[in-house]
Amino acid sequence: MDTSILEDLGLAHAEIKVYVTLLELGSSTAGPILEKSGLQNSVVHRAINSLIEKGLINYILEGKIKIYQATNPENFFSFIEEKKKRFEQILPELKSKQNSQKHRESASIYKGIRGIKEVYEIMRNTKAEEYLTYGGGPPTEKVMGLTWWINHHQKRINNRLISRQVFDKSVRLIGGTEIEKLPKTNIRYVSGELAQFQETVIVGDKVAIAVFTDTPYAFLIEDKAVADGYKKYFEILWKTAKT
Repeated sequence: MDTSILEDLGLAHAEIKVYVTLLELGSSTAGPILEKSGLQNSVVHRAINSLIEKGLINYILEGKIKIYQATNPENFFSFIEEKKKRFEQILPELKSKQNSQKHRESASIYKGIRGIKEVYEIMRNTKAEEYLTYGGGPPTEKVMGLTWWINHHQKRINNRLISRQVFDKSVRLIGGTEIEKLPKTNIRYVSGELAQFQETVIVGDKVAIAVFTDTPYAFLIEDKAVADGYKKYFEILWKTAKT
């Protein structure tokens, strides 16, 4: 079972191990948890106490012995909602600090698959008339998977963002045919090979250059002049490409 999503929610490795172990045991004293999880005694007890504070484990007393039980996994929704409420409390102060900057950096780099996902989320949520892309090929599908790309474009469509995209013909075989059937989606192909391991995305005043190597990363530039330059290059590609 892939428990990485629990790490994304803020649980430590030991907390995840103890929680899943308790789900499997049903209810238990600390001894069987310690044995089944393979963690050190002090680590198990710290994880148990932390999970109790988070409302993900509860216990009853039988005499002086604590019997622990993992709460229903659906309680994670309450846990997530509580984290959201706590974040909303400091959000105004964070935005205030952001707005107080006289000069904002116009370029950032994002690393790893999580960074790639964040950049594409920013691009599809940007208010603009069009979503323009060129490049990409088999490496992009290999790193992210076709399902992720289709979901990404579905979210773009939900944001009413029309796309024009230019690929080389290799993309037809790795999802281009499926994606071009989507609404608000226009795809053209060039006969020559573009840089298949990277994709350039232009939306509004933003330009993202995503590189899909074994250690993927992306550059995000927010600069109207730069975006306008990339748009001009895109239009040249668009005119030479074919449906």
